[in-house]
Amino acid sequence: MLSSVEREKQGGDYQLLTNYVYKLRPNVNQSSTMDSWIDMLRSQYNWSLGDRISQYNQQFIQGDYCDIRTKAEACPITCFVSKNGATGEPWKDVKVDKDGKPKNPRRSAGDIQITALPELKKARPWYAGIDSTVLQQNVKRLDKAYENFFDGRGFPKFKNRSTFSSFTYTMGVKVQLVKIYLPKIGWMRFHNSRPIPTGFTIKAATIRKRQDGWYVSIRIEDKTVPDYVAVALTDVKSAIGCDMGITKLVHLSDGHQIENPKFSTNKKVKRTLKIRQRRVSRKVKGSKNRKKSASIVGRLHKKITDKRQAHQWFIANTISSRNVDAIGVEDLNVSGMLKRCRVKIDEATGRFLPNGQSRKKGLNRSISDASWNELIQKIEYMAGKSGKVFVKVNPRCTSQKCNDCGYIEAGNRDKEKFICLSCGHMAHADINAAKNIEELALSNIASMVRRDSTEPEPRGSKRPRTKSPRPLGKRGEPGNPSSRDIKAEKS
Repeated sequence: MLSSVEREKQGGDYQLLTNYVYKLRPNVNQSSTMDSWIDMLRSQYNWSLGDRISQYNQQFIQGDYCDIRTKAEACPITCFVSKNGATGEPWKDVKVDKDGKPKNPRRSAGDIQITALPELKKARPWYAGIDSTVLQQNVKRLDKAYENFFDGRGFPKFKNRSTFSSFTYTMGVKVQLVKIYLPKIGWMRFHNSRPIPTGFTIKAATIRKRQDGWYVSIRIEDKTVPDYVAVALTDVKSAIGCDMGITKLVHLSDGHQIENPKFSTNKKVKRTLKIRQRRVSRKVKGSKNRKKSASIVGRLHKKITDKRQAHQWFIANTISSRNVDAIGVEDLNVSGMLKRCRVKIDEATGRFLPNGQSRKKGLNRSISDASWNELIQKIEYMAGKSGKVFVKVNPRCTSQKCNDCGYIEAGNRDKEKFICLSCGHMAHADINAAKNIEELALSNIASMVRRDSTEPEPRGSKRPRTKSPRPLGKRGEPGNPSSRDIKAEKS
């Protein structure tokens, strides 16, 4: 199963990075060893996160106090003091350059914690049984969480059993026919459902525990594979627009519609899931029977996820096989669509008023089941693999604009019917929106060509998201739909 492909250019050579996923067949000892590793790595991750938080509080927030609430003065008796903390020993001995200046002498918090791993193994000998690269990647996993935080994606959280279930190797992994070698664990059998092509080398391997067993994701690369041949922006003559929906999963500008199987929202699956979840709730908390029932529910969720993933790859392959030069999709803010409705309070009585959240709950479930973000990512991947240009366009007013005359009016659309109030043009509302997306994609590509006509954009380039001009008049007037109207189009 192919999960991702990336392109990187280093030293003038292209390298193909691909992930292959296989199911492992560990014996009882190997399975128990990997379980214990995950428990210890989760503890290390949480300790490293707590260490960074405590060091930051002591250095920048609490000042001379060890605890702000009790105002206890900081001293080795009352507060945590460690040379190997996240901010301890920040300097290192490095070589100097030609001018006699040191080369980046200051270390990051991750480098400090990685350097302290030998002392961790001395203090807690059971950590010596874990491969060193696995421990290092566990700290780098926390570094990645902090990078996401600085990019505005939330502060790192402490992990529990349900949110920490994997570890990564970077060296020493070998594959021979139906066996794979994992350092400190040994040779293990696996289902070789897809042989690794010749010429590829193993760069990393991630072991993950899922509801039905253990899986390995092998990251391989081949520097000799040439880059995919992409269509230059100046050569783009045709495009296809994709409008995401719920009744039909995808509407294409050529009139083709792709069904939405509704893997988790159909009546049969909802009834089965309800029964199995009820069986879990009736079991005693902490008992083995409750864990068994929860495992059955987890396997059902995994089955739904696997079906959805396979169907999305089929859709992405279907769209990318169209005889066009570019593919345009909407740049949807799915997380914003799934947000709860604003609370309404009666100013006179102070009571809560109906805000439509109970009705929106079903819409949120349908949007989550459709999984538009993952589908768009797969379409982008297949477009790059097929040598087509992939463009995301602003979805504003695409469902309210007449593709024939260009008139924008919220009253043009009535559920799945589109009747232009200006010229009388009649069409399917979502197909009309897909045609508008196609025109926007071609116009965006033309604008990129005008900006840089000498050097074509690389494969899979995206037009930077720009702020649309503010409409004239009051919100909700004809020709000036509100943001609420735009979000309501997707229903």
